[in-house]
Amino acid sequence: MVDDIGYFIKPAGRHIMTIGRDLIHDQCAAVLELVKNAYDADSPQVTISLLCNKDKDGFKVVIEDSGHGMTRDIVINKWLVPSTDDKLKRKVSPKGRTMQGRKGVGRYAASILGDDLLLETVSSSCEQTTVYVEWKRFEKARFLSDVEILVDTEKTNRSTQTKLTINNNTSYKNVWDNLQIKKLKYELKKLISPVHAISESESDVFNILIKYDVIEDEIIDGVKVREIVEHYEEEIKPYPILDLFDYKISGTINKDGYGKFKYYNQRVKNSIVKDVIIDLGKTTGCGEVTYDLRVYDREKEAIDNLILRGLKDDDGNYVGKLQARQLLNDYNGVGVYRNGFRIRPLGDADFDWLKLNSQRIQNPSLKIGINQIIGFVYIQSEELSGLEEKSARDGLRENEEYKKLIDITHKVINELENRRFSYRKKAGLSRKAVKIEREFEKLFEYNSLKKRIKKTLRNSGVLPEMVDKISNLIDSEGETKNKVAEEIKRTVAIYQGQATLGRIVNVILHEGRRPLNFFKNQVDNVNFWATQLKDNYSQEALDEIVPITNGFGENAKHFVELFGRLDPLAAKKRNKACQVDLNETIQSVFLVFENELFENQIKYSILCPQGTKVFGWKQDIYVILTNLIDNSIFWMLDKKSKKKEITLTIEVSDQKIVFIDYRDTGPGIEKELLDSGVIFDPEFSTKDEGSGLGLAIAGEAASRNGFSLKAFDSDSGAYFRLQPIEEDEE
Repeated sequence: MVDDIGYFIKPAGRHIMTIGRDLIHDQCAAVLELVKNAYDADSPQVTISLLCNKDKDGFKVVIEDSGHGMTRDIVINKWLVPSTDDKLKRKVSPKGRTMQGRKGVGRYAASILGDDLLLETVSSSCEQTTVYVEWKRFEKARFLSDVEILVDTEKTNRSTQTKLTINNNTSYKNVWDNLQIKKLKYELKKLISPVHAISESESDVFNILIKYDVIEDEIIDGVKVREIVEHYEEEIKPYPILDLFDYKISGTINKDGYGKFKYYNQRVKNSIVKDVIIDLGKTTGCGEVTYDLRVYDREKEAIDNLILRGLKDDDGNYVGKLQARQLLNDYNGVGVYRNGFRIRPLGDADFDWLKLNSQRIQNPSLKIGINQIIGFVYIQSEELSGLEEKSARDGLRENEEYKKLIDITHKVINELENRRFSYRKKAGLSRKAVKIEREFEKLFEYNSLKKRIKKTLRNSGVLPEMVDKISNLIDSEGETKNKVAEEIKRTVAIYQGQATLGRIVNVILHEGRRPLNFFKNQVDNVNFWATQLKDNYSQEALDEIVPITNGFGENAKHFVELFGRLDPLAAKKRNKACQVDLNETIQSVFLVFENELFENQIKYSILCPQGTKVFGWKQDIYVILTNLIDNSIFWMLDKKSKKKEITLTIEVSDQKIVFIDYRDTGPGIEKELLDSGVIFDPEFSTKDEGSGLGLAIAGEAASRNGFSLKAFDSDSGAYFRLQPIEEDEE
């Protein structure tokens, strides 16, 4: 019998390479990890040097800071311990900085940058400790404990600092070519948010300086003569494009889901900064989130204005249009930051974690694309937000908290998009919304053409008889085309009714579920008792089956009434216009929503004189009111309105309708959206998943019946008015 013996896990020697070279995404990510360590050391700056060897192959990567340094004890018992929880426990540095490196593996990112590592660190106790590591020794060693690391310590008069020197024996040009250096500078520019302090102390600055060599080939007569090494130094600063946005929204949503924001529009000189309230009505589920989202228009005029507002290159010269577009292409994206530092790859120009481009394809006039936005999203610690970083430094774990962050970010962006869309429409910058009825009328309206032709023919000396003949031909063609137009308009009206039916499919399902469940649950019972009656008649079986059969009748009647009320929307044929009893039709529309209104305690009142009629189509009245009621229910429930009421008032004079007022007690419509009229555009919606068709369809239906549908500003909810179209409105 073998005695029970305890064993220990022995990490293999190559384990160091796994958490370093294999885990870190690329060499830029490795540099960023070491820069974060300099920040954790309370250094006011970090210097990154990429230096090629002048007299031999290879290069050096040197990263140095003037932070608090490390003692021999810290080097041995913390720096040399993989996955140490030291920073996780401490959380903040001696000077109060929130620790960036909390997984205890960032320093091993140095293994991706070169073949060895020399650490030189000086502590406040004037102790200089030196460590030399050759990475290939770990690859050859069986266990980590087989690799001996020499640690040398001596006294010094040097000030506190830490310096990492990494040697690489491969070609400098192959590793750090112009493209890679540009990428590194780009990553460093986006590493620290330029619009949100990483520390509350204004004196606690953290600057990044990069020094690098550029090797260029000198070519004479097509032949390479020599290599020229140019040395450059540059302080990492934010792109100048950042402050030249067209639109911006910024603010914070607290963990309870309530947020105060500011909206800016720099396309308008001296524009007023507007307050925006976002109330989710529930907790965020991902802690407190702060936003700074800047959007840029991309058409030619907008790019010209962007340059004129002061977009210059590093030498202070105004950039060209191509360079301006390239800056937007390079720097766009919505970055996520924690304690001021970006979480890669969120915010990379080619990483559309919010799927903005796919939304823009569906609605290009309203939605913005990834190449139009430069954004900063600030999240709290993992403990407070539940948003966890992946160990491989490639983003956040896609948990429920992450999904909620995406949803909330979409809501904030939507607020900006709606205001941008409204402004662009008023300024004539966006594509005009097509009003189907009017466009059809214009398409086959030949009067102006006929007048021009007649004038031209007469001036050309054509005989009056021939002019009249040609005019009659035009009239005949116009009549034919107008018949086709009327048929198309009727078809469009049918489709709009069916589209409205589709919008309230949830109501139909809800209304039909109760009788359908009755049928489903009682079929077995009725079969059972019917069999009992067949085999052996009894009063008991009869008493059981009669209520069930009555129930079948009552629920079938419910289905008949429901489908009857919906029939105007589902009609496949469109009859001629006639006198429609307005009171009866309005009551019938509200009955479609009867259960939903009752269950959500939404009251409604209809103030309509008996016998009021309107000449038009019953289907269109359904379309108008169904869309209005559906919107009211959605917004009163979404915003948790304390008072939930819908009021319909019809004013009649001399048996003619003066106006029809529709009001609710929901959140109402913002004045800016009302003034621009965008709420009636088919592409516009303030709902997260809205199609923007509802009010557009209602407006078209109103127009077909000789009414205009308008929205007015109100302090107590949404306010719409239907009123007869005057002749000067047509």
